[in-house]
Parts: sequence; C-alpha cells; structure tokens
Amino acid sequence: MKCSVFAPSHITGFFEIIDNQEPLKRGSCGAGVAMDKGVITHLQIVDKDSNINPEIDVRINGDEDAKNSSITFKTLELMERDFAISKLLEYKTLIVDHEVEVPIGAGYGISAACALGTALATAKILELDITFNTAAAMAHLAEIEMKSGLGDVIAEVNGGITLRLKEGAPGIAVTDKIILDEDLFVISKSLGGIETSEIIGDPIHKKRINSTGKNMLNELLKKPDPETFMKLSKRFSLETGFLSNDVLDIINILEDETIGASMAMLGNTAFALSKTPDTTIEEVIISRIDSYGCRFL
Repeated sequence: MKCSVFAPSHITGFFEIIDNQEPLKRGSCGAGVAMDKGVITHLQIVDKDSNINPEIDVRINGDEDAKNSSITFKTLELMERDFAISKLLEYKTLIVDHEVEVPIGAGYGISAACALGTALATAKILELDITFNTAAAMAHLAEIEMKSGLGDVIAEVNGGITLRLKEGAPGIAVTDKIILDEDLFVISKSLGGIETSEIIGDPIHKKRINSTGKNMLNELLKKPDPETFMKLSKRFSLETGFLSNDVLDIINILEDETIGASMAMLGNTAFALSKTPDTTIEEVIISRIDSYGCRFL
C-alpha cells in the first residue's frame, strides 16, 4: 500500500500570534505565499514476519529522521491518540519518506508540510473515517505542540497568497486569497535558519510581533494585491527587528528587480514576488506561486 501527498512550502510575510487554551483554536493571523516547491511525502505500509508491534521508519531526503525532534513522529503520535492507528498497523512497518525541495528551518514552513503529508497520507492509506480537515488538523496540533509554527498548515492547505483572517486549525480558521491577474514567481535566497520556538515562545518577541502586525491585515484587505502584501511584509520585518543586515542587502537588490521583497517569517531568508524569474542574485530558489494547496498525487 502506497500513498503520496504534495504540500507546498509557505513563506509568511507578516503575522500576529493569537493564543487560546484550546490548541485547535490557537494560531496566527497574517498573510503569506505558497510556493510550488515544497514537500512530497511518500507513505508506504509493508508486512513484517514477526513482532506484533508496528514499526515506523521516517526519512527526509533519504536520511533517517530523529524521533525526539521530529514533527512526523509527533503527528503520528497524535493520530495514535485520537484514532488508535497502531491497531491497523499490527505486524506492519510504516515507512514515511519526505522529499524536501527547499531549505529546512529557514522560514519555508517545511515542518507544517511534513506534518500535513504525514497526516493526510496516513488517513488515506489506513482508510480512517475522517475528513480532509480533520486529518489536516492533526498537522496543526503537531505544529502547536512542537512550537514549530502557528499558521503554515492552514496556509499550505489553502495555497496562493493566503490571508489568515481567523486563527486555528483547518475547519476552524478562516482564510481568504488575493486574486492574481497573472502568474507570479517567488524568488528566495536563504542564509540560514531562525529557531521558531525561541521567537514565538518569548514574551518580548511576541509583544513586538503583535503590536507590529496587529493592523496589517486590515490594510491589506483595503488593497488586496501583491504589491501591498510585499510592502507590509517589508515594514513588518523592519519594525520587528528580525531583519539582519545580510538579508537586508539582498532585499534591497531584489526590490529594484521585482514587485517587492522582504524577509521570510521566521527564517534568515529573503524573498520577493516577481513577474519574471530573472535576478542578479546568485544561487536563489525560483518557484511559482502554488494556487492549489496541499493535495494527493
């Protein structure tokens, strides 16, 4: 038995952290863009000759994934808690192989994409009696528990330039999209990562994020176009103080060549929206906006 899922990567331009005692209702409001390069998750179940307990093998680009820090294992743990999937995996091995097409830990929403691929593929291959949103909510819960993200899951389900109007998991969150009159490219260059959990879990950072991002969605709704999205994202990156000088140098060059440029939240990564894939910056990642969102292959 095999199943494959594609989840787009997602770059957040600006956001506001919204707490809630119920994890499914916790998350962020804001805006970001989904890319057609992301994570392809292949899930396979094979029989074992002995040992009733199921085994799980998780790999990322061919390398073994560490269990104690893995969003994939956390997603499967939550699905076991709610749906007792181990009973369906007796005498079997579950193999999860993630093909990741962009840098990990650099603001591309890869933990969310891995969690989504795992949850949706598991639900399909085991024929669980749950809907798409219920399975995707497991990915959101995994992100919340691992403190690896707040709004990437719902944005990757939605696709496009997503406006997260209400926080939470799929089925709870409310989203909208910017209508695009032409295909746009996403040009990005990463200089490394930022530890998301250290930012969203820090009260000082949280206060600065929320005071900066609080009214930006309303501004974008008044003029919902890519140019406004990029201008607000740039302002957010400057006013929160997360922007490094090296990333700012790249942004300044990209701004002259594109619709607009900013910093990926949260990663030491510059990104821009452009009508063409052309840029003078070397070793960039060129992709298109993914308008369809997470899907089975």
